[in-house]
Amino acid sequence: MRESCDIASQTLSLVKDHIKPGVSTEDLDRLCREFIESKGGYPSPLNYRGYPKSICTSINNVVCHGIPSPKVILKDGDIINVDITVYKNKYHGDLSYTFPVGKLSTKAERLVKVTYECLMKGIGVVRPGVHVGDIGHVIQTYAESNGYSVVREFCGHGIGKSFHEEPMVMHYGKKGAGTILPVGAVFTIEPMINEGAWKTKILEDRWTALTIDGKLSAQFEHTIAITLDGHEVLTSYQWL
Repeated sequence: MRESCDIASQTLSLVKDHIKPGVSTEDLDRLCREFIESKGGYPSPLNYRGYPKSICTSINNVVCHGIPSPKVILKDGDIINVDITVYKNKYHGDLSYTFPVGKLSTKAERLVKVTYECLMKGIGVVRPGVHVGDIGHVIQTYAESNGYSVVREFCGHGIGKSFHEEPMVMHYGKKGAGTILPVGAVFTIEPMINEGAWKTKILEDRWTALTIDGKLSAQFEHTIAITLDGHEVLTSYQWL
């Protein structure tokens, strides 16, 4: 899995330099697919349950699963989450990052910062014997203390030979609740944090999820393995 995760990380590093005003999300999708295939991998989202593209590109009030399109052009002040999953050697590796497009407003910049901190606080409690509720609790507590809400319709998940496996890793919850995660468990943590209400709505394309009130949403994601003495972040992309 380290190899799949590493290719996903390299892809995210590559795409970062192409995120700027005037670029279409279709351009980003094509760049990522070509790079992943050059490394001997396959973009896991492509044709997954009918999904038509190789990555997800979710802009501003799009919570997740935004579909790349030549008609969607990045503008100054946008935030865009790029979600990349790579399949190689029978294993998947999954991560995402919310990038600024040009200069952000103060409110967008703060949302992105707090969302990243939510991810890191969730990762920080991962160790053998942790409950999924422990992860969700620390994320929810931090997000809500900063005036934001946690999306509940989507969650982190186990990952390995299948793109999505048990357990489901919710980003809200109570300490000591839910599945206990053992040594060797591999899963994603990927909090989606909203500026306004936590509820979402799905477009007619059956994929694109929007905030119900049109306010901003941000997301960060890593793939994590539980080790004997704690955890290892398998997706090595280094944040700012």
